[in-house]
Amino acid sequence: MNARHSMRAARFLAGVALAVALVGCSVQASEQRKARTTLFVGVDASGSFKHSGYYDNALTFLAHYIYGHLHELGGLEKPQALFVASVGGQNVNEPKTFHPIHDFDGKDVAQIEADLRKWFPPSDKVTDFNPFFQEVARITKERNLVLAPITLMVVTDGVPDAASSNTKAGTRELFERINLKPLEYLARNVTVRLTYVSPKVGEQWRAYVPRKRVRLWTVDAEVMKGWKNQVQAEVDLTKQDKLWKWVQDNVDFRVRANKV
Repeated sequence: MNARHSMRAARFLAGVALAVALVGCSVQASEQRKARTTLFVGVDASGSFKHSGYYDNALTFLAHYIYGHLHELGGLEKPQALFVASVGGQNVNEPKTFHPIHDFDGKDVAQIEADLRKWFPPSDKVTDFNPFFQEVARITKERNLVLAPITLMVVTDGVPDAASSNTKAGTRELFERINLKPLEYLARNVTVRLTYVSPKVGEQWRAYVPRKRVRLWTVDAEVMKGWKNQVQAEVDLTKQDKLWKWVQDNVDFRVRANKV
């Protein structure tokens, strides 16, 4: 009788151990499926973006966007890594400084905005997307960030620079020269988000920029201006539910994968 009870107890304990192991595997798999995004932010600091009238609005929004993500406000996802750089310079193919997540630790929105304005004054002569994309690919590989989804969020008018070529500004050929190949196989999910573009420029990116696996999302400048209307006066940022929902619905919208 004792032997029978001992056998039953052993089977019971073995079953419990198996169940715990399965739950552990399930949790681990779930965490892997929900791997936190690597977020790259690009800032168009060109004179043309400044003259468009959206530069100031964009940097104020960007400070809120970064702060909201770092503090997971309103359900925004905290990135596992964050890098912020310009998408332009004084010359084409100019090396970029990518400011890491540590540069934003412990700072409020006003402090983040002040840093952005100090780092990216609107004095760049050219807007050069390709070196920015190449640097994103390099950093991702060197830091072994290839397993997590990758998002590139860029505040820009989206117009590629024509100064370094004989091509007329705004033509189809300029958009066809934008090179997303370095991003194509970095991760299973790579999304480029362009904010503050015109409807025409957004359509030119969608129609003419060659891409296969990279997901593309554009938000018109007129829509982006509306973020300030979501801010409730004298309400703490942690309770700005309208603002953070607007960000999720308009900027962080989940884009479907392209058909290869």
